[in-house]
Order: sequence, then C-alpha cells, then structure tokens
Amino acid sequence: MPSADTGASTLVAATIPAPDSDSRLTPGGPGYRRMSFALFLAGVATFALLYSTQALLPLISSGFAVSASAASWTVAAATGGLALFVLPMSALSERFGRRTVMTASLVVAVGIGVLVPFAPSLGALVALRFLQGAALAGLPASATAYLAEEVRPKALVTAIGLFVAGNSVGGMSGRVITGWVAQEWGWRVAVGVIGVIAVGCAVAFRLLLPAPRHFTPGSLRPRVLARTVRDHLANPLLCRLYAIGALFMTVFGGVYTVIGYRLTEAPFSLPQGLIGSIFLVYLVGTVSASTAGRLVGRLGRRGALYLAGGTTAAGLLVSLADSLPLVLLGLVLITAGFFAGHAVASSAVSKTATTGRAQASALYQSAYYIGSSTGSTVGAMAFHAGGWAGTVGVGVLAVFGVVTITVLGSRAARVERRGVVAA
Repeated sequence: MPSADTGASTLVAATIPAPDSDSRLTPGGPGYRRMSFALFLAGVATFALLYSTQALLPLISSGFAVSASAASWTVAAATGGLALFVLPMSALSERFGRRTVMTASLVVAVGIGVLVPFAPSLGALVALRFLQGAALAGLPASATAYLAEEVRPKALVTAIGLFVAGNSVGGMSGRVITGWVAQEWGWRVAVGVIGVIAVGCAVAFRLLLPAPRHFTPGSLRPRVLARTVRDHLANPLLCRLYAIGALFMTVFGGVYTVIGYRLTEAPFSLPQGLIGSIFLVYLVGTVSASTAGRLVGRLGRRGALYLAGGTTAAGLLVSLADSLPLVLLGLVLITAGFFAGHAVASSAVSKTATTGRAQASALYQSAYYIGSSTGSTVGAMAFHAGGWAGTVGVGVLAVFGVVTITVLGSRAARVERRGVVAA
C-alpha cells in the first residue's frame, strides 16, 4: 500500500506542468524579436529594390521617350525574374540553408542596384532589373520556409504577417523616397539612394538573424525536386492558394504601376514628389498584414479572404472618382485588402505543406510575382486603351477570380467533411 508521502508526491507531480520541449521561437521568447526585426528589414530591402522604378515610370518614360507600357517593363522584368528563379533558389536553400541563401540574394541584388542608375538605355535598364529580380528570388521563399521551421505553429501567421509588413514598408519608403529625390535630382539618383538604403538593411539583417536550429539539409537532385513540385501541384488547396496570391498581386501590380500616370494628368496634375508620397498608404498594408493572424482567428481563412477581396473591390470602385480624396480612399482600401489577403494566403501555404516547405513557398512566390508582372503589363495596356477605368476593370476581374476560387474551396471542404462523416 503506498504511503501518504508517496500519494502527496504523485499529486504534486501531476499538478506541475511538464517542461516545454518545443525549442522553436515564440513571441516573447529569446531570439524572437531579433528574428522578426531581421526579416522585417529583409522585407524592406526586397520590396524597396524590387519596385524602385515603379513610382518613377513617368520620368523614365520621359527620359527615354517611351510609352507607359514600355516603361512598365522596368517593373515587370524585375518581378518576372524573381518569379522565374524563385523555385531554383528555394532548392538551393534546401541544400545550403535559408540564412545563407537569403544573405547571398541580398548581397547580389544590392550589387546590381549600384549599376542600375548608370543604365544607358531602356533595354539595359530592363536587363539589369531582370537580373536584380532573379537575385532577390532567394529571399521570399527562403524566409517563409525559415519561419515555418523556426517559429511555433501558433505564432506562424503573425510572424509571416510581420515579414509581409516589412514588404509594405519597403514598398512605401522606396516609392516615397524616390519620388521626392527624383523631383530634385532625377530618377537615376533616386534609384541610387534606394540601393544605399538596401545595403544598410542587408548588413543589419545578417547581423541580427538567429542561426537556424531546426533546418535539415535536403537534396539538390533534380528528380527529388521535380517530385516535390509535382506533389505540391497535385494538392488542390495549394493550387487554390497559388492562384489567389497571383490574382491579388495582379490587382496590386496594375494599380500601382499606373497610378503615377493618372495623377500626373488632369484633373490632378500632381508633381513627382507628391505622387511618391501617395505611397504612404502602404502603412495601411503594414497594419493589415501584421493583424492577419487575428483576422483568421475571428473569421477563419476563407472568411478573411472574402473580407480582403471585398475590401479590394470596394477600393477599386471608389478610385474611379475624379476626386483626389476619393482616389486616396480607394488606394487605402485596395492596399489594406491586398496585404491582408496576401498574408493569409502565404501563411496558409506554409501551414499546408508539411514537406518541401521551401518549394511550396517558392511556387506561391512564383505565382505571386507572375501576377505582379501580369498586372503591371496588362494594367498599363488597359490604361493606354481605356484610361483608369480600364485598369480598374482588370482589377475587378482579378478580385472576382479570388472570390470564385474561395467559394470553390469552401464547397470542396464541405464535400470532404461529408465524406469523412459518412466513412
């Protein structure tokens, strides 16, 4: 018969929680803030470099005597290069590590950024921008894979939201800074300044990012990579998320490629500095991306996507007005909806993929930036053919695609649940 002391010891042991064996990062824990800030800075550098010419397109058009659709290739080439190379770069991160590939990507992209201001022709500028986008390809997919491995699952949406928030700050600051610098010294000096800022972000990123503790090197064999990609593309949920990311970015790429041209024309006729300042609305994206985790907690993933799509569509329609305050309101709604939708979809990819996370994220990023290239080019062509209403029409069609895919996903989930109950 056990003694009273033994029974008391058992009771005490039962009431003491077992030590937490999960060594992954969590909010408030050691290393989490450093990791979050490092990846925030990486996001700032990536978007600042990637879209450094977007706010300057009217000046580039004037400097090289080309049309809006031709100048838009300085944006489309960068995002297209990233879309093409993100999958191969993700394979390198599986073999050599996330932090190594992200660091190398930033170093090469910053180096090319030094050359961009000296491009002698539009063709040379487009070529350099393509190479810069290809260099940056190692960062987005590696960053989300790093977070999926090093951060606890409950904190993943919030962590990825902070990285996306860094994207929004980079996109905003790059465009605002280039707008005011270009107004005084021209577009070449403006993109040079962005390169210098990116150097500082790259150095701080490498010094702050904690060494990975849960990374396991994978294989570089093409057959293994092809099988992993094939498995991801055979997953209906992942394919829906890839399409949603591409469609959201089609809206965003089209709107922000063309908005500078619209605001330089009557009835607005704004100077370049003020046009650059319009991109301060990216701060709204910073907030919406960083709160995506709470949005999913309240509405569920599909509910959050419906809200993001509805907000984006409302912004597109409001922006049709020939009133600067209403145009700004429209941009605020478009930006909030886009960044929320992007954060929800990208974090869902990381949660859904249990193996080959870098490839799963890379496929999402590839689709996402294909959407950006498509939106930049098609949005500019639509603007040339039908004005701002043409660009809005392209955006509304893309949002309709997001809603349709989300509805199909909801129906598929219901059918799957019925099958499980029946079994």
